[in-house]
Amino acid sequence: MRRPRLPRWAATLTWKAAVFITVMCCALAALLGALVHSSVTRRTVDEARQKALTLLTDVTRAYENGEPVPPSAGVDPPGLPPSLRELAVDGRRGTMVADLGGRPVMWAAAPADGGALAVRIDYSSGARTITNLDRAILGSSVLAIGATLLMGAFAVTRVTRRLHLTAQVARRIGAGDLDARVNDPRTRDPSRPQDEVATVSAALDTMASTLQSKLQSEQRFTADVAHELRTPLTGLSAAAELLPEGRPAELVRDRVRAMRSLTEDLLEISRLDTGRETVDLDVHELARLAERVVRASGADTVVHVVRDAAVETDRRRLERVLGNLVANAHRHGRPPVELTVDGPVVTVRDHGPGYPAYLVEHGPQRFRTEDGGKGHGLGLTIAAGQSAVIGAELRFSNAEDGGAVARLTLPEYVRFTDDGPADSPTEDAL
Repeated sequence: MRRPRLPRWAATLTWKAAVFITVMCCALAALLGALVHSSVTRRTVDEARQKALTLLTDVTRAYENGEPVPPSAGVDPPGLPPSLRELAVDGRRGTMVADLGGRPVMWAAAPADGGALAVRIDYSSGARTITNLDRAILGSSVLAIGATLLMGAFAVTRVTRRLHLTAQVARRIGAGDLDARVNDPRTRDPSRPQDEVATVSAALDTMASTLQSKLQSEQRFTADVAHELRTPLTGLSAAAELLPEGRPAELVRDRVRAMRSLTEDLLEISRLDTGRETVDLDVHELARLAERVVRASGADTVVHVVRDAAVETDRRRLERVLGNLVANAHRHGRPPVELTVDGPVVTVRDHGPGYPAYLVEHGPQRFRTEDGGKGHGLGLTIAAGQSAVIGAELRFSNAEDGGAVARLTLPEYVRFTDDGPADSPTEDAL
């Protein structure tokens, strides 16, 4: 049997604090109210009992001397509580508060000639005192609980608002906005007392600053290395072309091309790291574009078109993404390599060992591979970066029957007419 789930707002710190404050205030009010009620009631009853016993002593003396007794006294008077009469008949004195004609009275009784000599005094004022006290306790408790709740909600809301701000900044940092800071006022003014929220905010700001500094240093280093390598590689490439034909010259040219490709990849990554890339959007027919990428790759790739779609995207960047995915499938997987277009979704699959676990869970990481050093891990890193630039979603997974699967989802373009969305969008010829 499933346990009922509380609404989401019931898990908030404000709600928990309100419940805690309410419970504690009610418990404290009940305890204090019970103590005050007990103390006042005891004192009121004791005073009335003492008056009744004093009057009973005077009436007993008058009764024994044969003198007349007041109208409020007598032997076995009407309205005398039976339990108090039995107590007096047994030879003991006692008192009791009881109702007589709708009014509270204090009875006092003592033994007299086989009956009970009893007196009574009006207890209405004492009863009213206790009733008014109970009402005052209840009203003041409600007011105190309400005021405490308001002040507690105000204090807790101030804390939770700062916590929400810290969480929002943390999410912005996680999304790549390394300029985001909490800037809690308490952290900027050393003279102000530092609470736990300010400590967390200061730690988050320090972490973001350190992370930003390290990433910027890495980006500068990557860009500087790529730029510094570009010039000597250009000269080396020209010199390699002057070598006499033969196997050694072919090996040199191949290594130079590999170095130039790596340098260009590093430059592209450094540009993506800056986050200032601009896109040249246009509407393209996705199936035709994918087929052209496959033809340009020169590799044996099977293309399946389940459903064509028009997408609004940057063609150069999309071709770069698809080209890298196809090249990675041929380099690290096994044939057949299949590219499938199903609406705005492009899937590239091979039948090799699949992606490493770290890549499926965390995404591609530059200069990290797990296939014996084959490749640099830059192709998928560039594909992921360019996908983010064009607003596409790139996911990596492994097929159940083996093989790596890269799934790219692009925003589909819909052409609107006066009657609403068109059934088949207009495609731009490539």
